[in-house]
Amino acid sequence: MAEIAVREAPPPVDALTAASITIAWVVALNKPFYPLYVWWLTGDGVASSPTAVLAAPFFAAIALLGRKYPLAVRAGVPLIGIVDTVLAGMFMGQATGTELYFVACITLIALSFTEREKWLQRAMALFCFAAFVLFHGRAEFSSPWSPEDMRALLTLNIFSVASLLTFIALRYAGVPRG
Repeated sequence: MAEIAVREAPPPVDALTAASITIAWVVALNKPFYPLYVWWLTGDGVASSPTAVLAAPFFAAIALLGRKYPLAVRAGVPLIGIVDTVLAGMFMGQATGTELYFVACITLIALSFTEREKWLQRAMALFCFAAFVLFHGRAEFSSPWSPEDMRALLTLNIFSVASLLTFIALRYAGVPRG
């Protein structure tokens, strides 16, 4: 008789990693719409928001690593967010409020690690702050937008960050940090 190969079930994902995976998927699936929001609000400048689309595959890829590399996922989501935030600031300018996404990154760093990982958590928090300090106000940016458009983009980013922070709070509520 032929033996039937039974594939072993993958190990369960811990609660913190599951939360990070959820955040990664939500961000990845929303990223491609950001240039459309920019176009809708300004009628121009979609080319200035390329990092929104470019970052989406990285968020999706990190989410797919969850079962095999849980710490990489929990560290990767805020790290990709930090790089994405820096690039968005360089391409869109400080006045659009893209730097507010650093708040979401630091929030993820605060929530995504266990007590045993506190040194990695501290290093990532310092890295996030250093990225903010190094890039704040330093990017030379020639805006294709009027002052009214810049205010509309600032409003978009304020609303987006508030929405993301609310989702993060809802997703991490009650998650044990081991």
